[in-house]
Amino acid sequence: MVHIEACENYQKQSYRTRCRIAAAGGVEELSVPIVHGPDRLITSIRVDYSVPWVLQTCRAIDSAYYSSPYFEYYRDELFELLGRRTETLFELNLSLTRFFLDKTGIACRLLPTTTFVREGSAADDFRYVIHPKRSNTILRDLSLERPYYQVFSGKYGFTGGLSVMDLLFNEGPDSILWLKNLQDNQGRNQI
Repeated sequence: MVHIEACENYQKQSYRTRCRIAAAGGVEELSVPIVHGPDRLITSIRVDYSVPWVLQTCRAIDSAYYSSPYFEYYRDELFELLGRRTETLFELNLSLTRFFLDKTGIACRLLPTTTFVREGSAADDFRYVIHPKRSNTILRDLSLERPYYQVFSGKYGFTGGLSVMDLLFNEGPDSILWLKNLQDNQGRNQI
């Protein structure tokens, strides 16, 4: 079981509205525009559909992953999910998280929090660990950085720090094996 923070205020310039993919021109950031209003509670932030971000996002994903080995197996369901016009950012993120957990083979129950708990009050608090404005060296620091096949690796080498969709579209059902291998290696590195 994993608790998803549902009682925080929305944080600008975080991964709550964006992800990174590997495209022909290098790393590309995809973002979800929001409607700015007085209520800052994360569950109240509405997605802005006045701009064609869904179409632009689907085109960018198509362009980046069309030739990846497993893209065609997941494309339609992902695009259908993006096209649902989910009202809030929280609902959209929760549905995308559930989609990628399911498709990568991770059995996990997600539960929204019911109260806000301050940062650092629990050892397993990962809400602020990864942020787009800070360097992400977690896997390297734990000696767990391990490349997998990527469409543009011949051009750019392995690119880390991408959305889980990169792993899924390139490794497909073997995504879980890649993730389990990281977990197994972490246990050996701690001995």
